[in-house]
Amino acid sequence: MNELDEKINAHFPGLVVRKDLVKAVKGNAIVPSYVLEYLLGQYCATSDEPTIQTGIETVKEILRKHFVHRNEAGLVRSNIKEKGRYKVIDKVSVALNEKTDAYEAEFSNLGIKKVLVDSDTVKAHPKLLVSGVWCICDIEYQFTEDKSATPWILSTLKPIQLSQFDFDAYLEARRQFSLDEWIDLLVQSMGFNPALFGRRSKLTQLIRLIPFCERNYNLIELGPKGTGKSHIFSEFSPHGILISGGEVTVPKLFVNNSTGKIGLVGYWDVVAFDEFAGKQKRADKALVDILKNYMANKSFSRGIETLGAEASMVFVGNTRHAVPYMLKHSDLFEELPDKFHDSAFLDRLHCYVPGWEVDIIRNEMFSNGYGFVVDYLAEILRSLRDHDFSDRYKAHFTLSSDISTRDRDGIHKTFSGLMKILFPHGGATSEQVEALLRFSMEGRKRVKDQLMRIDPTYADVAFHYSDTQGTEEAVTTLEEVEYPHHYHRTIAEAEPDVGGRPALAELRADASQETQGAADEADGPKEAHLTFIENQKGVSYDRLFGPYVRGASRITVTDPYIRLFYQVRNLMEFVETVVRQKEPGEQVSIMLVTVEDDFRGEQQRDNLDKIKDACDAIDINFDWEFDQSKSIHARHIITDTGWKISLDRGLDIFQHYEMNEAFAFANRLQQFRPCKAFEVTYLRQVAADA
Repeated sequence: MNELDEKINAHFPGLVVRKDLVKAVKGNAIVPSYVLEYLLGQYCATSDEPTIQTGIETVKEILRKHFVHRNEAGLVRSNIKEKGRYKVIDKVSVALNEKTDAYEAEFSNLGIKKVLVDSDTVKAHPKLLVSGVWCICDIEYQFTEDKSATPWILSTLKPIQLSQFDFDAYLEARRQFSLDEWIDLLVQSMGFNPALFGRRSKLTQLIRLIPFCERNYNLIELGPKGTGKSHIFSEFSPHGILISGGEVTVPKLFVNNSTGKIGLVGYWDVVAFDEFAGKQKRADKALVDILKNYMANKSFSRGIETLGAEASMVFVGNTRHAVPYMLKHSDLFEELPDKFHDSAFLDRLHCYVPGWEVDIIRNEMFSNGYGFVVDYLAEILRSLRDHDFSDRYKAHFTLSSDISTRDRDGIHKTFSGLMKILFPHGGATSEQVEALLRFSMEGRKRVKDQLMRIDPTYADVAFHYSDTQGTEEAVTTLEEVEYPHHYHRTIAEAEPDVGGRPALAELRADASQETQGAADEADGPKEAHLTFIENQKGVSYDRLFGPYVRGASRITVTDPYIRLFYQVRNLMEFVETVVRQKEPGEQVSIMLVTVEDDFRGEQQRDNLDKIKDACDAIDINFDWEFDQSKSIHARHIITDTGWKISLDRGLDIFQHYEMNEAFAFANRLQQFRPCKAFEVTYLRQVAADA
C-alpha cells in the first residue's frame, strides 16, 4: 500500500475496500458494483492480505452458491425444493394484488412470481414497489394442492444496503485528510486511479456525485461514447436508478392517474436517463411539459392534486461531433431530440458536464487502491441532502447582479454539492472556495451560453464575481477559450450559406491568441505571458515554440525532469519541432541540462543517447549533461537569437494519454491531447547567449 492507502485504512477501518477486488469476484455475474462491494465490505474491508484473499474466496463462494443466474434458475429452484429453505441474491420487485389484497413479490432472475410479502416489509422498504431492489432472501418451498396458491414462501428479505453509519465519525475522519488526499480518496472510491487525472478532470468526475447529495439537482452530460457517463448512476448507489431515455413514460416517471400510483421520482434520490441524446428519437410532448414543471418547481400534478418530490434528474447521452463542429454549425445541445431541444427545458438544467473533457475509459485508468465501500459513501451522500452549503462562498465573494435568479440557483446548487462532497466539515480556504465557485459558474454558463445561441430573446449575461476588495473576476468556459471564433455566435450566424461557408465573419479572432501562441504570423514572435487551462486542447510545441526557435543555431533546454520515458519522449517531440523550423542545409545545436534519475539513471542515459544518435543523421547536434548539484528547479529554453522561454512545467504540459495506441490521434498529434494547467513567458534577452 502507498501512504494514502495506509491513511485511508487507518481512519476508515472496515469501511473501505481495495477497488480491484470487484473485478476479481464479479466473474460473469450481472450484478451492480454496490452489491459486490456490499459483500466485499463484509469480508474484505481490511488491509491484511491473507484476510483479503480468504474474503475473496468467501465472496466468490457466496456468489457461486447464492447469486441467481437466469440460465441456472431451474437448478436454484430445485435446491429450494430439495432443501426446503435456501438463500438467494436476486433483484426483487413487489406489486399489490388488488383481487387478493396482498403484496406479491417477483424475483427477476429466479423467475418465480406471486410470492407473498407482508405489509411491514413493504412499509420498511417502499422501493420494492418501484423497479425492484437487490436483496438477500431466504426462500422456502411448501407444496400445496391449492392451484391458486404458490408453493414459494419468503422467509426473510434484506435489501443490500448499509443499515447505519456514524456521520460525526465521518466528519472527524475527513479532517485528517488534505484536500488533495480527500479528492484522491473519492476518485478511488469511484474506481479510478487518481494519478491519471488532473485536478479539473477529478472535479468533473465528482460532479457526477452531486445529484446524490443535492435535492432536485438537474444535470446533463453529453460527450463521446465510452467515457463512463452512465456508470455512476447504474452501479454506484442503491438510491439511484438508470433508465433508457426511450422507455420512460409520464405514469412510470411521475404518476399513473388511473391508479394513483406514484412513479420513480417519488421513490428514488436520482433518476438518470441513459442514451438521452439522438435526434431521431421520439419524445412525448406531455412528458417534456411535466418535466419542465418538475425541474423548475419540484412538483407535478395528479389530477387536481399537486405532489412534490426530491429526485434529482440526470440526462446522459453521446455526441456524434467534436466541439468545434457543434459550435460552428449548431450548439452543444445539438444531439437532443427536437422536443427536448427547447430553451424552456434546457434553462432548467443547473449544470452541463463537458463530457468531451472526460477520457475514454481504458484498463489502466481503474484503481487498485483503497476507496469507500460504495454503499457507505452512498449513505453519506444521501444524509448530506438534508444540508445546504449554497451560501458558503458569501463570506468571500459576491456574484454579479447581472446573473439571473435561475442562473444563480444553478450556480448555488452545484457549489453546494461540491462543498458537501469536499468540505462536509467546513474549513475551506478562500482560494479553495473560489476554485469551486468558478467551476460551478462555468457549469451553468455552458448552459446559458448555448441558450443564447438557440433563442435570441435571452439577454447576454456577464458571469462575474467579486471578492471582498471589490476586484471583479470573469468566468469563461474552456471551449470559449479554445474556439472563440465559433463560440460567440447565434444559431442564425452559425448556419452555412449556399456556398457552404459561414454566413458571417468569425468573431473575436484576437481571443484565439491564447490557444495559437504568442507569435503573430505578420509581426513574428513577441514578448508575452500566456496561461493555459487544464484540459485545454489545440496546444502544440509547434505553436508554442516554433516561431521562437526558427533561425536559431544554438538552443539550450534546462529541465530537471527529463527522466521517465514519457518525459524523454516530450524532449524528442521538441526536437521534432526544431527540425520542422530548421532551414535545409543548416545545423542546429541543442543542449539539454537535466538531473539524473536516482533509480533509473542507466535507462535515462540510454534514452538520451538514442535521441543523440537519431539527431546525428539530420544535422542536429544534440548533447546533454546532468547537473551534478541536482539543485536546478527552473525550466526554460534559451536561444542564441535572444529568446528565453520560461515554462512552469517545462515540456511536461500534456495530460496522460495512451502512448502505445498507434491509431489514436492524441498519440500522433499534440493538438488533440488535453493539456495540464501551465503558464509560459516569452522574454527577449539583451544578450543573445545560449
